[in-house]
Amino acid sequence: MFLLVWGVFATAFGWVVATDFRGAARRLHAMSRAATPFGGAGTSTPGVGFLRLLAGVFALVGPVVLGSGLVGLWRGEEGPGKMPAPPVEFVVVEALVAGVFLWRAWRRSGLLRRAWDAGTGPRRAAVAGLTTAFLAFVVTLGLGWGTWMMTSWLVGGLCGVSLLVGGRGQR
Repeated sequence: MFLLVWGVFATAFGWVVATDFRGAARRLHAMSRAATPFGGAGTSTPGVGFLRLLAGVFALVGPVVLGSGLVGLWRGEEGPGKMPAPPVEFVVVEALVAGVFLWRAWRRSGLLRRAWDAGTGPRRAAVAGLTTAFLAFVVTLGLGWGTWMMTSWLVGGLCGVSLLVGGRGQR
């Protein structure tokens, strides 16, 4: 299942950012600069061209990985399964990191709060879907539910890609 989910997400993300569809590469660059802790005016970050080059690698590798996952599914080598439950310490640390991430993303100056405030119905649905998928990923990883974890990862990734291509008027 990992190869299928990774292949779908890498293909979608790679082509959207590599082609700079509706300004997605510039938007991703601006979001990554805003989300970088300790990033100020004096810090050096890669430019939009580097992000597009990196996304091009994902765009080329994604379909290969997706094809490999489909062949594995066809042969019965891939499929839904249950992962071993992680240790309690890992689950606690994972929940704390997820809480800090969501707090930073939803505070007044956070990425998700700004996308929510500037959005309409579909954009707000993508923000809500991304948040819900992130929470579902944390819970399902903690419980060891591999198939649902991968599903939430895919849904969250696709909601994130839709946020990159949506909102033409955003800076």
